[in-house]
Amino acid sequence: MKEYLKKVLQARVYEVAKKTPLEKAKNLSRRFKNNIYLKREDLQEVFSFKIRGAYNKMQNLTKEQLSRGVITSSAGNHAQGVALSALKLKTKATILMPITTPIVKVNAVKELKAEVILFGDNYDESYIEAQRLSKERELSFIHPFNDPEVIAGQGTIGVELLSQLKDPPDAIYVAVGGGGLIAGISIYIKNLWPTTKIIGIEPEDADAMTRSLKEKKIIELDNVGLFADGVAVKKVGKLTFDIAKQYVDKMITVNTDEICAAIKDVFEDTRSILEPAGALSIAGMKKDIAESDYKNKNLVAIACGANMNFERLRFVAERAELGEYKEVMFAVEIPERPGSLVELCKLLKKRNLTEFSYRMSNSSSAQIFMGIEVKGITDKENLINIFNNSHHKFIDITNDELSKNHLRHMVGGRLPSEISKSKNEELIELLYRFEFPERPGALMNFLKSMRPDWSISIFHYRNHGADVGRIVIGVLINKNGLKEWFDFLNVLGYKYWDESNNQTYKLFLGASN
Repeated sequence: MKEYLKKVLQARVYEVAKKTPLEKAKNLSRRFKNNIYLKREDLQEVFSFKIRGAYNKMQNLTKEQLSRGVITSSAGNHAQGVALSALKLKTKATILMPITTPIVKVNAVKELKAEVILFGDNYDESYIEAQRLSKERELSFIHPFNDPEVIAGQGTIGVELLSQLKDPPDAIYVAVGGGGLIAGISIYIKNLWPTTKIIGIEPEDADAMTRSLKEKKIIELDNVGLFADGVAVKKVGKLTFDIAKQYVDKMITVNTDEICAAIKDVFEDTRSILEPAGALSIAGMKKDIAESDYKNKNLVAIACGANMNFERLRFVAERAELGEYKEVMFAVEIPERPGSLVELCKLLKKRNLTEFSYRMSNSSSAQIFMGIEVKGITDKENLINIFNNSHHKFIDITNDELSKNHLRHMVGGRLPSEISKSKNEELIELLYRFEFPERPGALMNFLKSMRPDWSISIFHYRNHGADVGRIVIGVLINKNGLKEWFDFLNVLGYKYWDESNNQTYKLFLGASN
């Protein structure tokens, strides 16, 4: 590892990169009773730390290599780093980007005069194509993370931290995709501040490094979530994995709601908006503070990127309250009689309602969909205890994806009994949730793939301004035709979940009795 340390110290990045500030997050520090600092890599010219590694690698290329040009694959941030570096070094850059890449990142790369080729639904597919083109066109491939010079370039962040802090911090929190950032920082920090913990953060649905370190070998994921597209990598690099094995103290995974809450936290402290991958470190730091009960610690989080699609803010704002434990969602059953709603609302004490859906029924009971404002996880647990001690039947659906993405906007109707029973005893309703790459024609492809004799009983599509589209669909199918339905699912190729036995579906949308 001494060779890596030498490379970090010799890295040339400041011809294009800035020495970014280390700022105390006053609101976060006060709320969590620790000294929390943000390393503002979102303030780079390309709004991401990636410019460091890309430029350090490219300035080490020979004149002949630069004359032929460079190529890379990237979900966006590394692409901008390569494109800007190419402008500075007067070479041509070809960038392979997944079709699902947010348009803000695609446009940013094009503005830097690079050739953009959209290919594949994720980083790994565009990476394979970039490797092929690299050989075909004799272009130098600039790896986003698994390269010694790239790792060394990212390590200059560690050099800056050493000069910006008087004493070693207790922990540094770093977002992990392929592992280049955490590898570079940990190499430098651990050699000079061995007591400082290096903690990596990944999304729960893109946890390649977490699994690999646990299994002590590189694990390739079958699928990765695309919300934090900047870290949507199925397999970490061999070089970065070897470094992480030696220097990373702990890995933490966070969910989408926790990432959204972290974006909001940073906005409230800095008035800047991080992208999901850029806020990963803050989300993981908050989780670690809560689980470890830290007090008066000096903690650093790397705010590593701010290439956010504006359209995504709608989704972020909606989910941030759940990630901050400021809202819970309940499905509650009440008797269909006068005074029952008042009785239910008394359980809330002084808590505010954020959402309330109710539809009168002729049956003996009614199902209520409720959003309730709470003041953190302790208050949520107190509210659950209140409901447990009442006579009301309820389900906590705060973490149910079907409810958060679809049912909260659809509550109110059931499949009429005359359709579900008297028309055809063999007719059944299936409910499925789908995710697919949000690109032109994807929704139409889905609809055209369905058999014309299938009756759609429920259909809900919601554009979140994200890189994945979400559909929930109910279909009426004869029991004898189930094989054709399952064949359709397999041929379609989209991620799907069978929600036919989901409790909230049965409560709010299932066939009436």
